[in-house]
Amino acid sequence: MDQRLSKQVAVVLGAGNPEQGRGNGGACAERYAAEGASVVCVDRDAAAAERTMSAIQQAGGSAISFVADVTKKADLIALRQAVVERYGRVDVLHNNVGVEDVAELPDISEARWDFVHEVNLKSVMLACQQFIPLMVEHGSGVVTNISSTASLRTGTQPYLSYCTSKAGLNHLGRVLARRYAADGVRVNTILPGMIRTAHALRLYEDYEKANAERDARCPTGSQGTPEDIAAAAAFLASQDAKYITGIELRVDGGLSV
Repeated sequence: MDQRLSKQVAVVLGAGNPEQGRGNGGACAERYAAEGASVVCVDRDAAAAERTMSAIQQAGGSAISFVADVTKKADLIALRQAVVERYGRVDVLHNNVGVEDVAELPDISEARWDFVHEVNLKSVMLACQQFIPLMVEHGSGVVTNISSTASLRTGTQPYLSYCTSKAGLNHLGRVLARRYAADGVRVNTILPGMIRTAHALRLYEDYEKANAERDARCPTGSQGTPEDIAAAAAFLASQDAKYITGIELRVDGGLSV
């Protein structure tokens, strides 16, 4: 790696990796570390966060784990305090947490609708509320939000609450990018397409069949990998992207074209 993030501090929300496979958040945390950043691996699942932390440390990188529910403001305040006490600053905030709810319009409950939007959208606002002011104080910083190509189009699954929450996340990124551009803070959004993550495949009963069907739906003939998302995130966090803010970067192999 080029160590493009040397001496920087990256806070990755939703950084935990499952026991088998890898998620987008874990891959991004590992890539930030490989690029030289000290990484705070945040997840509500302590074991998942520790798995990512351990992988980074075993590879020679610097990382700690932190347990937090990102929908709770008190947890994010505690996270900010812990980061400031240990590192004194934050350079990258990576918002990776997301959930979906499969339901047609007549079947969506208010509780599930609110939950999906709370996790996918409100949590990002709360995290930005805590960390962007720290970036403004230092005159620089990068926020990268993970959305989805589902925010741009309809799909085969009834994901109304998921699609609308991710569309809201896209615009949240645009608004914050414009508001904080003069303060040296860049805000961008990555839109993954079909990515072969452990979480995505848990949504299907037949793993092999789902894999084949998802591959066939991709113009390239195969799904992307968490490492593809991580490469995009590392680029956006680096000085190579110093004049890029307010974008939605599609990492989807042409799926949304």
